Amino acid sequence: MILTSLLSDPRLLFSFIIAMIIGITVHEFSHALLAHQLGDKTSQALGRLSLNPLAHLDPIGTLMLLIAGFGWGKPVPVNPYSLRYGAKAGMMIVSLAGPLSNLVTAFVFALPLRLDMVQESTLGGQGVNIFTLLYFIVNINLILCVFNLLPLAPLDGFKVAVGILPRNMAAAYAQTERYGMMILLGILFLDYLLPVHILSGILSPPLRLLGALVGLP
Repeated sequence: MILTSLLSDPRLLFSFIIAMIIGITVHEFSHALLAHQLGDKTSQALGRLSLNPLAHLDPIGTLMLLIAGFGWGKPVPVNPYSLRYGAKAGMMIVSLAGPLSNLVTAFVFALPLRLDMVQESTLGGQGVNIFTLLYFIVNINLILCVFNLLPLAPLDGFKVAVGILPRNMAAAYAQTERYGMMILLGILFLDYLLPVHILSGILSPPLRLLGALVGLP
């Protein structure tokens, strides 16, 4: 379990927490910002149009990041019928904003690593290793990007799939939303029981590809 290894080194735990806060905050703020720009004022009214991490952290999603290495933030409420381009297309665009913002964040924080601008130096003598901190930020953002694109409710990929599918298929698929969390938790439970890990098998190939694209060492 990731939490066990992090607790063994407070500096690693601190780096992980900072990376997690940045990734989740950027992700959820991007949802709120794009929804606001497309005409829905719900996020602003509820205080979600903010870069304050406390507005976006979800206790269960944060715990899952510590335990399983992937997780989510508190969903941003959106009124799809207030969105420009219509409810279906508007929600797809808003949903894509979160994962894409994580991808951009990963690219930005990977630049110092890619250009060898950062060595194994620390903040405050024996403090946090800057290289490790940047590495965590890049990885967490890539994980949030890929994991949230899975086509299961309540993840962003579900609304993206509904937005892409033809109307009849989208309507039928939208009916599975109520079972999405149960399916997701079921997969996590099977991952824990079985020697073959389903989620890591799905997530690993795109994560390796994106890691190579951003230039992770």
